[in-house]
Amino acid sequence: MERPQPEASDDRTGVLVTHITIDRNEAANRYELKLDGELGGYAEYRTSPGRITFTHTVVFPEHEGKGLGSRIAKHVLDEAVARGDVIVPRCPFISAYLRRHPGVYDDSVSWP
Repeated sequence: MERPQPEASDDRTGVLVTHITIDRNEAANRYELKLDGELGGYAEYRTSPGRITFTHTVVFPEHEGKGLGSRIAKHVLDEAVARGDVIVPRCPFISAYLRRHPGVYDDSVSWP
């Protein structure tokens, strides 16, 4: 789980977001990003021994443009590396994130 973040203003709506968390929901095979406890996006995955394949990432429209997609991508990739998993990026967003951060995850990625 990502630690709750300090208060941050949501510039689009003026709503104050107090806590952002990212949790792994193994029953649903996805990581869930929540804003003040409300689901704001997710990254779906499949696992096999020693591998995690990211298949789809979503940030709900009302939360787009705030860097939340990058936040969830970094979190799931960092956690995969910490677990020692090989990362298989089938999700276009995760693939693009990896390409924008060359060298950071290269040792852990197996491109499809």
